[in-house]
Amino acid sequence: MQRPLTILISGAGIAGPTLAYWLVRRGHRPVLVERTPELRVGGHAVDIRGTALEVIERMGLDTAVRDARTQILTLSAVRPDGVRTYDVALRPMHEARGDREIEIMRDDLVRILFDAVNDDVEVVFGDSVRALSAQDDARVSVEFERGAAREVDLVIGADGQHSAIRELTMGADRKLTHHLGAYLSIYTVDNLLGLRDQAVLYNEPGRGAAMFTVRGNQRAKVVLLFRSPMLDVDFGDPAAQHDVLRRRFAGMGWETRRLVESLPDAYDFYFDEMSQVRLPRWSTGRVALLGDAAFGPSPMSGQGTSLALIGAFLLAHHLAEEPDPTTAFELWEKGFRPNVELNQALATDGMSTLLPASRFGICARNQMMRVLPLFARFGRGFGGRIERASRAVTLPH
Repeated sequence: MQRPLTILISGAGIAGPTLAYWLVRRGHRPVLVERTPELRVGGHAVDIRGTALEVIERMGLDTAVRDARTQILTLSAVRPDGVRTYDVALRPMHEARGDREIEIMRDDLVRILFDAVNDDVEVVFGDSVRALSAQDDARVSVEFERGAAREVDLVIGADGQHSAIRELTMGADRKLTHHLGAYLSIYTVDNLLGLRDQAVLYNEPGRGAAMFTVRGNQRAKVVLLFRSPMLDVDFGDPAAQHDVLRRRFAGMGWETRRLVESLPDAYDFYFDEMSQVRLPRWSTGRVALLGDAAFGPSPMSGQGTSLALIGAFLLAHHLAEEPDPTTAFELWEKGFRPNVELNQALATDGMSTLLPASRFGICARNQMMRVLPLFARFGRGFGGRIERASRAVTLPH
């Protein structure tokens, strides 16, 4: 049996704690470092399906995840005056998919995963990696923004789409991320529209606004989407991002103005570009990238969470089976990359569904949504493609 490795994991979102969980059970010593002072809240609803759900089940977390699943029963599209153009009953879709797919709020999933590993690993909040100043054939020297430097055997960057570990190892090359032509904002507000277990969507060409309730119906999530070439916006400046949204959604129908006016009250405001991370390689020496930092498919694919869960499981497996970590990284990437590319290809369909570029596209999407429960029941269309992609990997025992 190989000696236990000390493995620094940057990022306590979804991929990081999942990897830490499996590393501990393989005899290694992971250390989780998260730049925020506590677990990050907010974010959108995420889906766990196919092989990713098997990862959750092997962790013994399936009951907790199912208990926290969202309870949206109806999806409605509205006209500018608020009159509904159609209602889609989601319960038949849930029943058709059974336990093969679970929708859960991202922050609920992060909490469940973190609680599963918190007692077993060292966790450092409020700090981040500043430099990987020296790396030899056996150890990595890590410098932090606040804490003392330390040496570890491996470093894993699970720190999201704007990964600091990726920038430290591969540079700030903008070509590593591919802009998909849209921006997304999500935040929590009071249930301004009095919705009950419902999601409401309004589209105009190239932009969309939505609201859906969270558990208990006291609060709701606002989603704002708009198509755009790449913007020169500071992702560290919420006020500047607010200004972008106010300009982009000025004059839009339905309740959009009211939703935008609630921006200053949002405690969990999120704004980012829709992009995919496509790297020529996922590792350099004893440093590897995982989840959105390595292969983020964008929320438009609906598969980012599943890829993070599966990728973490497989990476831990290869690190346990292969004595040489760099070889383990190579084997992991070689086996998993085809599945990543299959899932990233789903983002195009997601864009046309959520953010049609023309009025004709909106009408076509609306017609498709009316028969969506039937498609889901028989595994056809976009839902069928997701289902097939979500099961394209078989987990080793």
